[in-house]
Amino acid sequence: MSADTTSSAADNRLQLYSREQEKPTSNMSLLTHLLACLFGMGSWISINGLWVELPLIVPQIPEGWYLPSYLSVLIQMANIGPLFVTLMHRFRPGALNETAVIYVIVVLGTVASFLLGFFWKETVVIAGVPRSVALLLLTFFLSAVDCTSSVTFLPFMMRLKPQYLTTYYIGEGMSGLLPAVVALIQGVGVVHCINSTQSLNASNISATFDLQAQYHPANFSAEVFFFFLSAMMVVCLAAFLLLNYHPSVAREHPSGRYTNGVKEKPRKNRKWAEQTLMMDPYRPAIKKISSFGSGSYSWVQVIYIFVILAWVNALTNVVLPSVQSYSCLPYGNNAYHLSATMAAVSNPLACFIALFLPIRSLLLMGALTLIGSGLGAYIMAIAVLSPCPLLVHETSGGVIIVLAWVLFVLTLSYVKVIIGVILRDEGHSALVWCGAVVQLGSLLGAVTMFPVVSVYSFFSSGDPCNTKCP
Repeated sequence: MSADTTSSAADNRLQLYSREQEKPTSNMSLLTHLLACLFGMGSWISINGLWVELPLIVPQIPEGWYLPSYLSVLIQMANIGPLFVTLMHRFRPGALNETAVIYVIVVLGTVASFLLGFFWKETVVIAGVPRSVALLLLTFFLSAVDCTSSVTFLPFMMRLKPQYLTTYYIGEGMSGLLPAVVALIQGVGVVHCINSTQSLNASNISATFDLQAQYHPANFSAEVFFFFLSAMMVVCLAAFLLLNYHPSVAREHPSGRYTNGVKEKPRKNRKWAEQTLMMDPYRPAIKKISSFGSGSYSWVQVIYIFVILAWVNALTNVVLPSVQSYSCLPYGNNAYHLSATMAAVSNPLACFIALFLPIRSLLLMGALTLIGSGLGAYIMAIAVLSPCPLLVHETSGGVIIVLAWVLFVLTLSYVKVIIGVILRDEGHSALVWCGAVVQLGSLLGAVTMFPVVSVYSFFSSGDPCNTKCP
C-alpha cells in the first residue's frame, strides 16, 4: 500500500471521528441508555429506600429512633465488601471475576429486600431485651451490596462507550429519588398539627397550650414497600443481563474487550485509540506526565481529583444528610419534605446536565466544590442554630433553606459525575479507585458525624408544628 493511500485512509478516519465528536449523542442506543440507567438505579436503591421508610419502621421496633445510628454503623461495617474488591484488584489484578461479583451482589440485594418484607418486625430476646436481629442482619447484607456496587458497577461501565457512564450516574441519582417519591405516595412522615390541651387543676379545667404533631397512617404497609425494593433489584438484574448479552448493546462496546476488568486491545488498534483520545475536545492533550491511567494528569492533579471526590461524597452522602432534619424542621414540615424531595430531584438533574455539558475542567471542578461547600456550611450553621435559626418565623427562611439544599446537591452531584467521566478516560483501574475513594469519603464523614449527632447530641431538632423561640 502506498504512503498516499495510507495517509488518505488515516485522514478519512480522522474526519469520521471528528464528526462523531461533534454529535456525541447521535449514534447512541436509546436501549443501552435505558439499561445503563436501570442498572445504576440498583446501586443504592435498597439503603436509600430503607432510610426514607424509617418514620414508618421506627415506632414498631424496640430500637426506636436509635435505629438510624445502628444503620450508620452497619453501613460502615459493610465497607468490608469494597475493601476486599479493591485489595484483590491491587494485588491480584484480573483474578476476581467482576461480572460474577455483580451477579452475586444483585441477587443478594434482591433476596435480602424480599425477606425484609416478612421479617422486619420480628424480634429476638437477647440478654432479656428484645432486638430486631432480622432487620439489622438483613440491613447489613443490603449495605454490603450497595457499598460493593461502588467498586464493581462503575468499573463495569468501562465496557460501554464513555457517554453511558453519565447515564449510569443518572440512574444512581434515581436510586434516591424513586424511593422518596414512592414514600411520598405511601404517606410516610405526613404530619398534621392538632390542638393539644392539658388539665390545669383538679377541677378538670382545660386549656389549649400549643399544636401537637400527629402522623397519619400510611397508604400502604412497609411490607409492600420492601417488596417494591426487591422488584427494583430484579429490574437491575434484568438490565445487567441485557447489558451483557443483548446484541444491540454489544454494538455500543468501544474497541477492545475486558476480561475480569483487564482490557485486551489488538495491537493494530492501539495507535488509533491513542489518536482518538488525543483528539477529544473535552480532554487535555495526551502527554505522559505520570504513571496513573493514560498519564494525562500529574500526580498532584490526581491527588487533587481524589481529595475532592472524597470531600464531596463525605458531604453529600453523610455529613449534611445527617443534619437535614435539624436544618429544615424549624421552618416547618413542608420545608423539610420539600427540601428532601427537591434535593433528590437535583441529583439526577445534575447528571442529566453533565450528559450534554461534560466539562472536564479541574478549575471549574474546584470552583463548584467551593460553592457547594459554602452552601453546605450555611446548612450546617442553620442546623447548629436549630431550633431557632435565622429567619425562623419568616417565609423567606424556609425558601432559602430549600434553595440551599437544591443548589448544594446540584453542584456537588455535577462534580461527582465529572470526576467519574475523567477517571473513566483513565481506565478500568481508575474507576475501581474512584469507587473506593467514594466509600472512604463516606466512611470519614460517618466517623465524624456519628459521635456528634448520636453520642453527644450536639444538635436540637425543631418541632414540625411549632417552634418556640425567644
